[in-house]
Amino acid sequence: MYCKSSDNFEKSCIPKTVNAQIAVLTPKEDKDFIVRKVLLAKEGSMPNHTNEIQHQQYVLKGEAKVIVGNDEFHAKAGDFIYIPAGVNHRYEACYGSEYEFLCMIPTKEDKIQMI
Repeated sequence: MYCKSSDNFEKSCIPKTVNAQIAVLTPKEDKDFIVRKVLLAKEGSMPNHTNEIQHQQYVLKGEAKVIVGNDEFHAKAGDFIYIPAGVNHRYEACYGSEYEFLCMIPTKEDKIQMI
């Protein structure tokens, strides 16, 4: 077990995105779920894609356009976003600030498909 700042975890760039980083906060030995911290810099983006697993997200700071399926949201700090498995989604930090959120997923195998 541990308690440490989420800023102290190793960050890596997310492939096929613009100015986006991810840090995995959950220990590798956890068998139930994974918590990731995602940061899109101002004007950063993540392209339209689908996953075979659901996503549950909590916005920590900033604002972004988040498109899930055919619905467009102006997501901001304090918002919770649920993305069902197989539903396309994308992100744009287009409101003049960076966008940071926690993304919780099950430990099931996932396949990402770019659209």
